[in-house]
Amino acid sequence: MQQLRRRALESLAVMAPDAIDLGKRFRAAGYDLALVGGPVRDAFLGRASNDLDLTTPATPDQAEPLIAAWGDAHWDIGREFGTVGARRFAGRRGPGSQDVVVEVTTYRTDAYDPTSRKPLVEFGDTLEGDLSRRDFTVNAMAVRVPDLVFVDPFDGLADLAAGVLRTPIDPRRSFDDDPLRMMRAARFVAQLGFRLDDDARAAIVDMASRIEIVSAERVRDELTKLLLAPHPRAGLEVLVETGLADHVLPELPALRLEIDEHHRHKDVYQHTLMVLEKAIALETGPDGEVPGPDLVLRLAALLHDIGKPRTKRLEEGGGVSFHHHEIVGAKLASKRLKALRFDKQTVQDVARLTELHLRFHGYGEGEWTDSAVRRYVTDAGPLLERLHRLTRSDSTTRNQRKAARLKAAYDDLEKRIATLREAEELASIRPDLDGTQIMEILGIGPGRDVGEAYRHLLELRMEHGPLGEERARALLLEWWAAREA
Repeated sequence: MQQLRRRALESLAVMAPDAIDLGKRFRAAGYDLALVGGPVRDAFLGRASNDLDLTTPATPDQAEPLIAAWGDAHWDIGREFGTVGARRFAGRRGPGSQDVVVEVTTYRTDAYDPTSRKPLVEFGDTLEGDLSRRDFTVNAMAVRVPDLVFVDPFDGLADLAAGVLRTPIDPRRSFDDDPLRMMRAARFVAQLGFRLDDDARAAIVDMASRIEIVSAERVRDELTKLLLAPHPRAGLEVLVETGLADHVLPELPALRLEIDEHHRHKDVYQHTLMVLEKAIALETGPDGEVPGPDLVLRLAALLHDIGKPRTKRLEEGGGVSFHHHEIVGAKLASKRLKALRFDKQTVQDVARLTELHLRFHGYGEGEWTDSAVRRYVTDAGPLLERLHRLTRSDSTTRNQRKAARLKAAYDDLEKRIATLREAEELASIRPDLDGTQIMEILGIGPGRDVGEAYRHLLELRMEHGPLGEERARALLLEWWAAREA
């Protein structure tokens, strides 16, 4: 506890000048002001924040002119929920400093419609009452400013020291009031490395179906934060073990009963979690090919095998097959991500990686032609570096010889890609003739024939490498004559 307090003092020292200044302005106007939520929790964890959440008895109309005078820019888009915000630019604090953003919210006492996620906003009159409506005790601590007086009515600091997520009030009431808090529980397990209090876990198990009243966008945002956190596996395990995943990501728990054809001693669910961890380990720094945390790679690792339950077949002799599970899985991944309202590009990229993740299998058993290597690169397009990592991560065998053989085979493939790329600018393969040249050579105008000719030349380019304009012209005319015959 003493160590936590020392960390908090060090972090608060960074945040305090701006918060204290604002606190003095509110005090002069006759209002209390307190830092609350994540910034206070993170201060005890030794993390300074430039995004400050504060609460006050002042109404938005009373608070807005005070924070407007404090900041260099301000806004009131959250006014209907009691929130106004402001930004103080970095220049005030000297070179190397960052902007400081504050959001000030009037004390709240929320009343919820049991059929809706949206709260009926009711302003409260005490700091302690406001803290009681927070999701977890570690987020229900406050520091009054400008005096820096610590307020902890629900023993959040003790829970922080123990690494426990506990609700300030009865968890069933808390989750019933706002079911999204159940998703936040899994997310905080992933972000903070904490464990769920037994009562909170039991409440989620009993109330998991309540998450269905929450909008897909809200669920998506929590799932995204969970996957981008330092410990996503732990958060996903909470989703599955409590039954929440049955309602928000049912494809994941469905993998528990499926046996992976390469690792019959493990189910596909455990294999998937291992693939996710391995993929994360292969992410790069900010200047690398796949800077972490990378949402597309992590989603692809999570969803790459979800086609297996639909394609499972029992073979003669007791074997199990999952033929074309990558094709089925790509469609299922696209459907699920669309239902969760992910953006179009993310949906397309994850589905494409799911579809391609088995393409490499068989490379080590027979020599790929240069044409096959070109197709592998071209089909992956800008996803190639992610595909490299997903494919490598998909090998979770405990057989050391097999693991070494797979690694050597993929190392060889990457070397061949590098060699061909250097010789042929592989990443931007185009036919030797463009559309304008095709029309000129064939004496035709824009239309379907030009597209067919272009695709034919691209196939030739993939199969044989660079042709040169003269040979490409001859082959184009040969194809056109055969087509017209």
